Amino acid sequence: MAGLGRLGAALKTLWAKEPVITVSIGIAALALVSPLVSPYTKYSGMINRATPYTYPVPVRDDGNMPDIPAHPCDKEGPSLEWLKNL
Repeated sequence: MAGLGRLGAALKTLWAKEPVITVSIGIAALALVSPLVSPYTKYSGMINRATPYTYPVPVRDDGNMPDIPAHPCDKEGPSLEWLKNL
């Protein structure tokens, strides 16, 4: 509790001497904290985890390619149904 009082006194002194610097420090602190509490960060992370980094490239199928889908529009990977239900 004493540390909080000293912090308050330091901010009060800083505000009295340099209000522009105090405001800029406040804006920087808000910029650092806001992504942590933003719902946008949560959903953008979920979308980035569900989106594949590599996309299918059309190749000529010789019948011995089990890891390549038969058609580029075949659904593979995680479903994005949760995104449609938001």
